[in-house]
Amino acid sequence: MTMAAPDPAGDDRTITGLRVEVTTALLKAPFVTSVRRADAAQIVVVEARDAAGRVGMGEAAVSWRVTGESPQSVTAAVAGPLSDVVVGRVPHDRTLTQDIAAAVWGNASARNAVECAVAELRSAQTGNAVWQRLGARSPSVRTDRTLSAATPRELAAAAVRHCEEGFGVLKVKVRAADDTVAGVREVRAAVGDGVRLRIDANQAWTADEAIRVIREMERAGVDLEFVEQPVAADDLPALAAVAAAVETPVMADESVRTAADVRTMAERTSVALVNIKLAKTGGLAAAERAAAVAREHGIGVVVGCMLEGPVGITAAAGFAAAIAPEVVHDLDGAHWLAEPPLTDRTATFRGDTILLPTAPEDR
Repeated sequence: MTMAAPDPAGDDRTITGLRVEVTTALLKAPFVTSVRRADAAQIVVVEARDAAGRVGMGEAAVSWRVTGESPQSVTAAVAGPLSDVVVGRVPHDRTLTQDIAAAVWGNASARNAVECAVAELRSAQTGNAVWQRLGARSPSVRTDRTLSAATPRELAAAAVRHCEEGFGVLKVKVRAADDTVAGVREVRAAVGDGVRLRIDANQAWTADEAIRVIREMERAGVDLEFVEQPVAADDLPALAAVAAAVETPVMADESVRTAADVRTMAERTSVALVNIKLAKTGGLAAAERAAAVAREHGIGVVVGCMLEGPVGITAAAGFAAAIAPEVVHDLDGAHWLAEPPLTDRTATFRGDTILLPTAPEDR
């Protein structure tokens, strides 16, 4: 759907319309976590076009369980309130980002897609890539590779395969019903000590269960880099209890959406890291604020993603390269797609390295 408006000022940089395109992408293998199984991903891309015909792209990652959004809700938000504040203005308008944020309550992924599309359109107009304007010095960043929840033998086989593909950091999805300790021990035995391991429970455990399982893994010597979101997102006392009771660093994901949430983590828990996702924060500007609060309180940042295509991963990788270039982030969403829609406008993927594109050509 395209929303268009005249260009009263005669400036060919004026945004004349927003367009939403939805496609379904099959996955290479089922994506299985403690909360869902997916065999395909819906890729929702928003395009912003200016009076000269230049285009910028952003992606809305949709999930009822994570963002509370769907392709239909994103399309409605873009066609209505977001187009109302964007169309007829120029991408470099200093108040545009805050107006996008205020245009609609919630709908974080839709807001992020529009903000990223406008940012990329500005790149097309100026010749400076988004990652350069964000302050990144290098056009690359590393990512881990996620292993779906599975049996210990299946996890070990997947781990070996991903290491052969060039990944040095693996994240294992775990469920309450699984023997997590056996699975992680099998993975460690299969890949050796040179590979870093992370686990993600996606809220699977109670505090007592999490403490018991994590302590068992500590005694087993599997050497975890961190444990992600062991308990329910809204149960901060449980999250605080787990973080205080184990030696392994704990990272908050579903518990954190905004800068205010990061500050709450610092004040009420002792989590070591937070996972910042553009689809949760609502855009690059909000993500930068969340990262700044984390730095202020000595909390590490990992930039994450959902089952997103190359457009979404490109934006997130540019942000990651700017705020924490030394970190191995969690940006393997496009690796799950059987046929990722790559273009000269998106990042390319070489093993665990994401190579960012230069600014799109002036069209």
